[in-house]
Amino acid sequence: MRILLIAAAVLALTAVSAQAQMGGGRRQPGNDAPKADNKPKVDEKAYKAALDRIPEPKQKYDPWSGARPSEPAKKPN
Repeated sequence: MRILLIAAAVLALTAVSAQAQMGGGRRQPGNDAPKADNKPKVDEKAYKAALDRIPEPKQKYDPWSGARPSEPAKKPN
């Protein structure tokens, strides 16, 4: 009987700690209203104007330039 009581207590403590980690499924009252969108609206004209202000690069960027060998010099025929 004593072992059964200890086993029940250990099982109850384990269940309580697991419920605390998972939240228990209870919701706070008053949180049923949908959240307001606080994201700023994207302005297409401002976006395109910002893209136009980015200068064009003089040389094309090659991110793999260090991974592959440079072009070998051409042999004259």
